[in-house]
Amino acid sequence: MSKRGDSSSGRRRDPVKVTSTTRKESSKRWLARHLSDPWVAEAQRQGWRSRAAFKLIQLDDKYRLLRPGQVVVDLGAAPGGWTQVAVQRTRARDGAGKVVGWDILEMEPVPGAIILQGDFLADDAVARLEAAVGGRADVVLSDMAANTVGHARTDHLRVMALAEAAFAFAEAALNPGGHFVAKVFQGGSERTLLDQLKRCFQTVRHAKPPASRSESAEMFVVASGFRAD
Repeated sequence: MSKRGDSSSGRRRDPVKVTSTTRKESSKRWLARHLSDPWVAEAQRQGWRSRAAFKLIQLDDKYRLLRPGQVVVDLGAAPGGWTQVAVQRTRARDGAGKVVGWDILEMEPVPGAIILQGDFLADDAVARLEAAVGGRADVVLSDMAANTVGHARTDHLRVMALAEAAFAFAEAALNPGGHFVAKVFQGGSERTLLDQLKRCFQTVRHAKPPASRSESAEMFVVASGFRAD
């Protein structure tokens, strides 16, 4: 497992050529990029379930979001890379701190985490969280992304809908002073979400961690200091 700050491989891999004749060209390009990605290789070497783990590591290194003893909820958690990072960085010597990986689909257990399956926007979602951890959350995370269709505007709106859903959960589930991190896409319509976040948090920032692909429009909104009503 990675230790705090060990968030880059420092190496680039030679491009991998994919020659299968049964795949669509777009699938071939994605697979070749994936196999050539140094973050993929480093995630496998360090035991993370996905390259996305490095995005949270880098965000946490910069903003110090995760601390021992916290209650953290990772929404749309599968396959569990962010959940793994949260467990590692919130584990306290006295056993305090709880991490919940929440997904609508079944996912493999993550050692040290509580896995909840179901819709986090259900009427009983906050009650389920409180029953599982004995209280509310200090941090709500979301690296959720909808399946893309190749149309930039549509893809942007889909991702923003997930970010807004994650915020709706965070607003109901966070303790005062808590943090919220969610994936967004550049494209203009995030203004509504940002306005809501600025009303509810002391500080709101945009960040693009090094592990986020340079050609991707994805960014992360990092909101700290939740103001509970």
